[in-house]
Amino acid sequence: MSYSAIDLETQSAPKQARFSMTKMVVAALAVASAVVVFATVRSMAAPAPMMYVGAGYSMAATRPAMISPVHTSMRAMSPVGRFSMSKQNTKIGMKAASSSSRAALRVNASPEKKMSVSDLSKDELNGKVALVRCDLNVPLDGKTITDDTRIRASIPTIKYLVDNGAKVLLTSHLGRPKDGPEDKFSLAPVAARLSELLGQDVTFVSDCIGEPVKEAVASMSAGSVALLENVRFYKEETKNDPDFAKKLAANADLFVNDAFGTAHRAHGSTEGVTKYLTPSVAGFLLQKELDYLQGAVAEPARPFAAIVGGSKVSSKIGVIESLLEKCDKLIIGGGMVFTFLKARGLEVGTSLVEEDKLELAKNLERIAKEKGVELILPSDVILADAFSADANTQVADASAIPEGWMGLDQGPKATEEIVKALGECKTVIWNGPMGVFEFEKFAAGTMDVANALAKLTKDGATTIIGGGDSVAAVEKAKVADQMSHISTGGGASLELLEGKVLPGVAALNAKPVAVA
Repeated sequence: MSYSAIDLETQSAPKQARFSMTKMVVAALAVASAVVVFATVRSMAAPAPMMYVGAGYSMAATRPAMISPVHTSMRAMSPVGRFSMSKQNTKIGMKAASSSSRAALRVNASPEKKMSVSDLSKDELNGKVALVRCDLNVPLDGKTITDDTRIRASIPTIKYLVDNGAKVLLTSHLGRPKDGPEDKFSLAPVAARLSELLGQDVTFVSDCIGEPVKEAVASMSAGSVALLENVRFYKEETKNDPDFAKKLAANADLFVNDAFGTAHRAHGSTEGVTKYLTPSVAGFLLQKELDYLQGAVAEPARPFAAIVGGSKVSSKIGVIESLLEKCDKLIIGGGMVFTFLKARGLEVGTSLVEEDKLELAKNLERIAKEKGVELILPSDVILADAFSADANTQVADASAIPEGWMGLDQGPKATEEIVKALGECKTVIWNGPMGVFEFEKFAAGTMDVANALAKLTKDGATTIIGGGDSVAAVEKAKVADQMSHISTGGGASLELLEGKVLPGVAALNAKPVAVA
């Protein structure tokens, strides 16, 4: 339970041509500079007031991140198209109180594009051995798979490779084995389920390196699939040992990373193998995650709102600081609300508070005000006399929480105000629940926000659920398939939203840049 980054290889050219190109580049830079200056001056013209919607709220016991579902509907438009800023969106998004750096940020280039498996033609794939890193870390009850969502998520990439004649060599981890091979962490059951989903035999290989793999590859034909045993049966995997990575890559011609959930780890099967295999490209699932999460951050359709919930400010500092540089509205939910509330000098009863983060909360509010970001906190809260599903409850103004009571959800007034604030938004990212939604008495705030986002999606907005408990929340509300994108990564999603470079992504080949 939880309350939860153009490498242009300039080729030799005649002197006159190089000179002409230089003039063009200089001219382009001059135009770009003028745009930034214009945007900066405009953004400083008339400060817009910052609005707060009250304050207050909630708590939660943490639980391990669960398996996140993947919903593949792409809606009417591609992420890139939907994230492009129109003149109207730019006008809305440029807040008067924004600094020059914020204005410049909005005209900066998007993150470097990586090659995708779709960039590889049949001629480039036919008969080649493709080592594919999937995330097949599924929950098991003995040998029975209890949730095959991650297996299903890997199918589009596998089928593309199969249909284009590649010999597909799948690799993944499962669980956290401590001392070498453990039968309970074997990927054998996954091979059987893959066979069912693909409608063809999937050979299970008893090791991930060495002679067993060499023999398996020798017997493979175009379009066949084999699954290697758990890479984490070798401690060298998580240590990103070069020798291990070389052995893992030894039998392949190219590499496809389709495991977004582990892209933030520099492991042998995610980063190490790229040093020995070219091309190294993104699979469809990984590419979709990058298109949405990076697109939403780099070029969002505006207004752009971020909803950040969860129990502790400390776990979301990087995300909040990064989003304050980019969003128009920041809605705070979950237990972290009470740290903000107490930082304002208000009483919070027995609600969860990080005493050592009070100054941080004050600083984040100050930054929001300086950048013209509308910071929204709940104006009322649902209180409990104990952290229990059967606790007595009452609704109170966020500024009037009585002693002995704790906030476990946002109140009805707060929900109404938040839903109204989201109404005009064209892009929304949600990470972290609004309350203890595992307890029915304290689920309304989270469920209402989930339903509001579903309606926004239907109306044409881009809605992104950033992994973890937010996924469980939209599933509980039965609106998961109505969101634009459900992220499959917990830690990877957070790090990408923080603006961090994911090792598993950085190691992939960059998409060639077309030069007119």
